[in-house]
Amino acid sequence: MSARTYTLLGADRRPYASPTVGVLGGHRRTRLYGRLDCAAARRAIARGGYAKDRVFFADEETAVAAGFRPCAVCLPEHYARRKALRDVLPRLDTAWRRFTHSYAGMSEAELLEPGVTEAWSVKDIMAHVTSWEEEALKHVPLILAGGRPPRYSTTYGGIDAFNAQMMAKKKHLTVAEVLEQQQRVHERLLALIERVPPDQLGGASRCRRRLRLDTYGHYLLHARAIETWRKRRP
Repeated sequence: MSARTYTLLGADRRPYASPTVGVLGGHRRTRLYGRLDCAAARRAIARGGYAKDRVFFADEETAVAAGFRPCAVCLPEHYARRKALRDVLPRLDTAWRRFTHSYAGMSEAELLEPGVTEAWSVKDIMAHVTSWEEEALKHVPLILAGGRPPRYSTTYGGIDAFNAQMMAKKKHLTVAEVLEQQQRVHERLLALIERVPPDQLGGASRCRRRLRLDTYGHYLLHARAIETWRKRRP
C-alpha cells in the first residue's frame, strides 16, 4: 500500500507531492495565506466557489516566496508587519537607488575628487552615509528597548564633530573597502528593519523618525548634492 501524499504549493507556485500535510492554507486568486482554521476562509468555503482555488503550504517562508500575503483576520500581526514594511522599505529602496545611481559610472579618480560637499569627495560621502547607517544599527535597538540614544553634543561635541571623527577614522579606506563596508552595513540595516515590530514603524514613532533621519532622508540629501556637483563639473 502506497504512503499517502498531500499536494502543496512550492515557492515557484507549482504543486508538488509531500508526505506531510500543509500547515498553512491559501487562495490562489487573491494570493492570501492564513491558518488552516481561519474563520474568514471557512466562511468563504461555506459560501462555495472558494475551495477550487484553495492551496496549501509547508511553511510561511514558502507562502511568502510564492508571492502570497498574510490574512488580516487570522494572522493580524503578520498582516500589520507586512503593511508597515510596505511603507518603509519602498521609501528606503527608492532613496537608496537614487543615492547609488548618483555616482554610478564614475571612475575611481572621480570618486576621490574633493569638492562635492565642501572638501568631501564622493568616496567620503559614501563612507559618511555608511557611518549613519551604523548609527541606526546601534540606536534603533536601544529605542525599541525603551532607551534614549545619548546626545551627540554630550558624547562628541555636536553632530559636526561626530561627522569629522568618523571621517578621520575612515579617511584611509580605499574605494573598494568603502564599497565593501557599504554593502555589508546596508544588508545588516535591512535585516534589522525586517525585525522591527510593526507598531514601531509608524510615521510618528521614535524608531521611524530615527530611520528617516539616518537612512532614506539622509540618502536623498547626499544624492542631490552629488547630482548637483556632477552637473557643474566641466
